[in-house]
Amino acid sequence: RHITSLLWKPRAGAKYKNNNIKTAAFVFTRLNSTMEQKGTNQVNENLSSSKMNWHELATGSRIPPIIYGTAWKKDKTTNLVVQAIKAGFRGVDTACQPKHYREDLTGAALEKLYTEGVVKREDVFIQTKFTSINGQDLNQPLPYNPKHSLTQQVNQSFSTSLKNLKTDYLDCYILHSPMESHSQTMEVWRVFEELFQQGKVKNIGISNIYSVPVLSKIIEEAKIKPHVIQNRFYDDSGYDRELRTKICAKNNIRYESFWTLTANPDVMQHEKLVSIAHKKNW
Repeated sequence: RHITSLLWKPRAGAKYKNNNIKTAAFVFTRLNSTMEQKGTNQVNENLSSSKMNWHELATGSRIPPIIYGTAWKKDKTTNLVVQAIKAGFRGVDTACQPKHYREDLTGAALEKLYTEGVVKREDVFIQTKFTSINGQDLNQPLPYNPKHSLTQQVNQSFSTSLKNLKTDYLDCYILHSPMESHSQTMEVWRVFEELFQQGKVKNIGISNIYSVPVLSKIIEEAKIKPHVIQNRFYDDSGYDRELRTKICAKNNIRYESFWTLTANPDVMQHEKLVSIAHKKNW
């Protein structure tokens, strides 16, 4: 009930450990059941319907149960995002990090879809991230001036994201990972809180945070608690069981899983999925 799945394109040749597929498999149970009962076409209609069972966040805004991830798509980003939205996705995830994302091409895709009348801005959940200098490629154009303060860097990156994504607000703004120190993380978080209070972002969150004590300290000092936590969902992290049950569930934080398929290849051999595939001749 507290998980939104973020679907990413796997890296070529990537191999991942998985010793326990039961926890990972439950993410797909409800979708599997729907597919068995209604068929693939009906599922696609449900994905694109404004009446679909979107999850409610602590802010009262809603988030689709499956989001299209745009990492590593490079020059194919525009075409793939267009295909994803036309196939029924109503959420996209990107980052202001040219190293791994083409945020600008995600924006180009959305603009094309708006122009064609496929969707309106309010139909799509747009989520992007602030990435610290440690996560940037210094050989590529940076979305902010690294010589400026962290506060200025976040504001500059946010402005770049709005321009790239052809929008004047974000549905969710995420810190790509905690900073090197707690004080730096809180400096960034204060800017996030201000953007939220100003109505420029509807929800704020943190990605790649696997430590219960680290997250607990942020929540303790935050004026506005994270609305979303976005982590890899795989065996090596124990599927974040402690973080999900002790922190997210108790604080009404939406847990977003990513690498949900790529990091759990054995799930694709789960008897329930295999059974559906046979029935559908996939």
